[in-house]
Amino acid sequence: MVEPSAAGAARPNGEVISIEDVGVRRTANDQVILDGIDWSVQAGEHWALLGANGAGKTTLLKLLGAVMHPTTGTVDVLGNRLGRVDVRELRAHIGHVATTQRVPQDATAHTVVLTGATGTVQPLWRAYDDAAKQLAHELLTELGCKELADRPIGVCSGGQRARVLIARALMPAPSLLLLDEPFNALDLPSREDLIDALRRLAVDRPSLSTVTVTHHLEELPPTTSHALLLREGRVSARGPVSQVLTSERLTQCFGRPIEVSRRDGRWLARSGHAS
Repeated sequence: MVEPSAAGAARPNGEVISIEDVGVRRTANDQVILDGIDWSVQAGEHWALLGANGAGKTTLLKLLGAVMHPTTGTVDVLGNRLGRVDVRELRAHIGHVATTQRVPQDATAHTVVLTGATGTVQPLWRAYDDAAKQLAHELLTELGCKELADRPIGVCSGGQRARVLIARALMPAPSLLLLDEPFNALDLPSREDLIDALRRLAVDRPSLSTVTVTHHLEELPPTTSHALLLREGRVSARGPVSQVLTSERLTQCFGRPIEVSRRDGRWLARSGHAS
């Protein structure tokens, strides 16, 4: 198993995530979802979380987002241990983006971003002062979609919507940003726009940590620093991308021959037939 490098483990801004011997079981049928997970994330690291369907990616992301608790083991997020902290307060410091997030379709992009300040679906207008409204505009600009400010989110393209939702997640200035398949159903231009937005975000916010769940290596921005591979609820490999996103590691994780190449900081994965 590949471990994070010494340099990667010595980030000056501290540990963002620490998971030790974590297991998750489904109580209805005692099915094991996660088993023996050990993992740590330092400030400023950008992780890719990959694995086949059913490998446990969504469950692991729920633990990181303080949406659920482990059956066994310990989960510390932003220095707070699940089970010993008010998760409602903790979630305010964690940005979470999923394409399945429900927002009012007639709300403008600016309004959708504003709701990130209160963590609500519907806007709470009395809670937003001029500074919050200005910040929402600045975040739309940062994500490269300031022209969408007055456009209803319901008529935005998939890529535009994804960038607006990331801007929304950044409203409370989180230290950790979780991205759950943000590229789902995007066409090629939209995918590339989102990749570039995430690349710029990593450069402009050096202390922000991100964890991105994806099925395709081609969707990872070149700023991705680390990767964790899950196979049947267990860690198959974890550590710096140069050691994890390899043909050998991906073949091991997915159980079929996979050839990985990298060019200009971007990855390409191709699969042959299993022998």
